[in-house]
Amino acid sequence: MKTFLQFVVFMLLAVAVIVLAILLGDLGAWYFAWLVGTAMIVLIAAAGGVLLDTQDEHARRKAAAPSPPPATPAH
Repeated sequence: MKTFLQFVVFMLLAVAVIVLAILLGDLGAWYFAWLVGTAMIVLIAAAGGVLLDTQDEHARRKAAAPSPPPATPAH
């Protein structure tokens, strides 16, 4: 039953996309590029935020860790 419902949902989505493509005509490519570009900007910004968070956490852990005693040269 789950597979059938998925099929119906995807079929309705396909019909909606086809109708939208017919209505948009030549502007469809522009809207597609706009949607893809917007999604890429959001994903890149999220990845940058995650990287910044990871760097901050790493610096915090490094600052909280006890530093090893200085090495003395052997004579």
